[in-house]
Amino acid sequence: MLLFIYTLLVKFYYLLHPSLYQADGSEGLLYNALTGWLEGIVGKSPFFFTSLVLLLQFLQALLLTRTINNHRLFAKDTYLPAMSFLLFTSLLEGWNVFSPALIVNTIMLWIFASISDLYMRSSARDVAFNIGFALGICGLFYFPAILFVLLLFLSLLIMRSFRLAEWIIGLLGLFCPFYLLGTYLFLTDKWDLIYEMPRIGFHLPMITDYKVWGALIANVLFFAVGWLLLQRTFKKMLIQGRKIWATVVVYVLVAMFVPFFSEHFSPNYWVLVVLPISMFVGNVFWSITNNGIASAIHILVLAYVIVMQYFSH
Repeated sequence: MLLFIYTLLVKFYYLLHPSLYQADGSEGLLYNALTGWLEGIVGKSPFFFTSLVLLLQFLQALLLTRTINNHRLFAKDTYLPAMSFLLFTSLLEGWNVFSPALIVNTIMLWIFASISDLYMRSSARDVAFNIGFALGICGLFYFPAILFVLLLFLSLLIMRSFRLAEWIIGLLGLFCPFYLLGTYLFLTDKWDLIYEMPRIGFHLPMITDYKVWGALIANVLFFAVGWLLLQRTFKKMLIQGRKIWATVVVYVLVAMFVPFFSEHFSPNYWVLVVLPISMFVGNVFWSITNNGIASAIHILVLAYVIVMQYFSH
């Protein structure tokens, strides 16, 4: 309940100034179908789509907390990563707009939970296929998300000894949704829609918006500090915990580069990296033993969020 109240506090501005969904040409066929279906039910209602964003982000925060606490990545159960996720997604208005990245983040939470279980499994072929299949679904919402297959392969290397069969099965899972979609379009005589699928490009844009820079600097700074503070307890963790944290670092690095491969670059897609970084932000607050200092840092970030929302244009 407190987390829900906190969500309303840091995101109330977006309810006052709601936005419709994102459509910049990088969307997949499933995303267009979903937004068309929702628009057919509620019409072009910015308040509905913004409310849906806030509910999904609140759900994502809870699911992230569940995975973290189940694998004891912190010494005790904590909601700090969830709070950090909600706070840091509020740094940029574009991270609170209904977009393909929002859907991908929801699916990536299940993928991250599955990756976290790899170490304890005697065979991971079924998990590799399921993760690959989920990544394929992500690609149908936001095509550059298939680059997260790098996360799958590197996670298999980190969590398990190398088995070529698991890598091949993961690739088969990745291609399966595209095969099913192609079959459906062919059988329903809608093959022309296949040409509407976005393609992977590569862009190195010149970012001039100071709000984007502020959000990026805050995320990178807390990621670096959170990783350094983690080293104090890293060797005391169980092997599984250390391996999971290593995969989170890979997750952050891959997610940072995914938006550069969009056909139309948008900083809004960097919300993909906020999800794993929030774990390191949570570790910053967790590692500071002085509650006064921790509260001061939180209030400072919260004040920055409020200033960017209400007092800047």
